[in-house]
Amino acid sequence: MHDDLLARAHAWLAEDPDAETRDELAKLIEAGDVTELAERFGGTLQFGTAGLRGELGAGPRRMNRAVVIRAAAGLAAYLKKNGQGGGLVVIGYDARHKSADFARDTAAVMTGAGLRAAVLPRPLPTPVLAFAIRHLGAVAGVEVTASHNPPRDNGYKVYLGDGSQIVPPADAEIAAEIDAIAALADVPRPETGWETLGDGVLGAYLARTDAVLAPGSPRTARTVYTAMHGVGKDTLLAAFARAGFPEPVLVAEQAEPDPDFPTVAFPNPEEPGAMDLAFARARATDPDLIVANDPDADRCAVAVKDGGDWRMLRGDEVGALLAAHLVRRGARGTFAESIVSSSLLGRIAGKAGLPFEETLTGFKWIARVEGLRFGYEEALGYCVDPDGVRDKDGITAALLITELASELKEQGRTLPDLLDDLAVEHGLHATDQLAVRVEDLSVIADAMRRLREQPPTELAGLAVTRAEDLTQGTETLPPTDGLRYTLDGARVVVRPSGTEPKLKCYLEVVVPVATHAGLPAAHATATDRLTAIKRDLSAAAGI
Repeated sequence: MHDDLLARAHAWLAEDPDAETRDELAKLIEAGDVTELAERFGGTLQFGTAGLRGELGAGPRRMNRAVVIRAAAGLAAYLKKNGQGGGLVVIGYDARHKSADFARDTAAVMTGAGLRAAVLPRPLPTPVLAFAIRHLGAVAGVEVTASHNPPRDNGYKVYLGDGSQIVPPADAEIAAEIDAIAALADVPRPETGWETLGDGVLGAYLARTDAVLAPGSPRTARTVYTAMHGVGKDTLLAAFARAGFPEPVLVAEQAEPDPDFPTVAFPNPEEPGAMDLAFARARATDPDLIVANDPDADRCAVAVKDGGDWRMLRGDEVGALLAAHLVRRGARGTFAESIVSSSLLGRIAGKAGLPFEETLTGFKWIARVEGLRFGYEEALGYCVDPDGVRDKDGITAALLITELASELKEQGRTLPDLLDDLAVEHGLHATDQLAVRVEDLSVIADAMRRLREQPPTELAGLAVTRAEDLTQGTETLPPTDGLRYTLDGARVVVRPSGTEPKLKCYLEVVVPVATHAGLPAAHATATDRLTAIKRDLSAAAGI
């Protein structure tokens, strides 16, 4: 085993095009670090529906130039097999370590394979790349990003010509082409021949952002904004300036791109502590709302003043607010969300007489809903302009929520006031999440097995009226690794994360509320129920 491992490491070293990872691997070989070598060479980073995502470093189970060149060559082979050999592939990238290198390698591989390649001019938000695919008539797009993962990670997200991310069977077909690449030396990588785009695409994207707002709507809400050390700031400021909103007050410590994300443990607005600097800035400047993007700016977080201090709105709350705003503006078309998001969207759409659809988790599914007008996911992703960007877009979502806050401000009201109205109209829909981050993936598999073998019959004293194993698929959903429990007045979905080593449990309780006076009691009931469901579910899953 030891000899085989060393042979594989030496073979990798011989063809690694990157001096940095070559040096790193040479030191591991020299030190005879079998444990670390086994970790890096005990398989390959799997290409799936999120493309690739993983820790940077040498070896087939890490993100590096050799892995990216193979992925690009596999994608090129797939496109050629599907009759798109002369087509355009557009490539975007964020400001993480190695992102620009991975983008350049991808452009070289596409050019060498006979496709046309165009690279965005600098690190830009993922939605700009998603927009560019359709705007330029590309056959595919690649975004080099690890979104809100830790600083040591990077990733590779693939879109096809419809402008939405890949879904099965395309992922497996591309993975098979990647596996068929023998030696890196066999992959032609010319030094030139691709195009570096100017600012025209960004200009066209920004021109489209105007379309998400109602002509003549109030634009008075004042915001504090954080880019979370990512690439969102310049694009968001330009969009806000075009729209005529007051210039956002920046969280200066997090405004500029920094691949080390020095002020946050995880650059994800949902993680504890990530919004602390934004809250401090808001306490000092008293804006109407806080807006945050994740590092590649495809997600949007919103925080509001509620009861004297600032709190983050849940993704489900923002989703409901945006939906109510669009309904009031007379939007037509299908409203869609993933199965882990709040059922409140279905109630809002139903009352407005609009079609509603539930999909599997991920915008790759939401974006494919026919006639989509608005789609959202509880993980802070919102698609408010599906004709422009067939993916979540943290820039246009920020514009739309700030327009809503402006309209409410003109009436002397706030976003929490509108949430209260929605609770009285449709019932209080309270959501929470139980997420367990693991070092050992077998913990997740064990928990899923336990729940399958002994499904809970009740949670928090509420009877489980229906237990579904989603690996079988349903009438409306393709198969996925997940479990769904319907309870009397509650719902639970359990699934392994597709992008990080986490088991995620999504909880929702619905408490009827007759009047605004009944809201405090309803909130207390909802909180107690969610706490009890978490406790009972943890016990049932053995986590």
